[in-house]
Amino acid sequence: MIFFHINQRNVSFDDAPDTPLLWVLRDYFQLTGTRFGCGIGQCGACTVHIDGRARRSCIIPVSAVAGKTIVTIEGLAPDDEHLHPVQQAWLEEDVPQCGYCQAGQIMATVEFLQRHPDPNDEDINNNMTNLCRCGTYMRIRKAIHRAAGLSVQAK
Repeated sequence: MIFFHINQRNVSFDDAPDTPLLWVLRDYFQLTGTRFGCGIGQCGACTVHIDGRARRSCIIPVSAVAGKTIVTIEGLAPDDEHLHPVQQAWLEEDVPQCGYCQAGQIMATVEFLQRHPDPNDEDINNNMTNLCRCGTYMRIRKAIHRAAGLSVQAK
């Protein structure tokens, strides 16, 4: 039995310990905001936070998260009435086109802004590695700048 935390809930998983975390989140816990993209940790559609760090859940066995805290896109907002500043910026900048990769993009951005609270375009280009098949990178960049401003206002 593997015990861990998802979105502020204590949970357990009692099946194959080598099952990728992505499939445990989606199939076992019905948290379908985390998406399957490539299955090899390259695209970032499956990005979640594990103990505060953005990680690609398709390549992490569930056994590796024993005792850890996972946050998915479903648990990112502080409550049901408010969005996280990055989610708000995504809406304000109308980032999604197809939307498939956006949960992973948002999760990666949240951690990125913790490390780079006032990023420039070079910081964004050098650190944001999630892929978007629709090519919404210009809107993503604008949303990251907007989210940095919203985060400062929220403090």
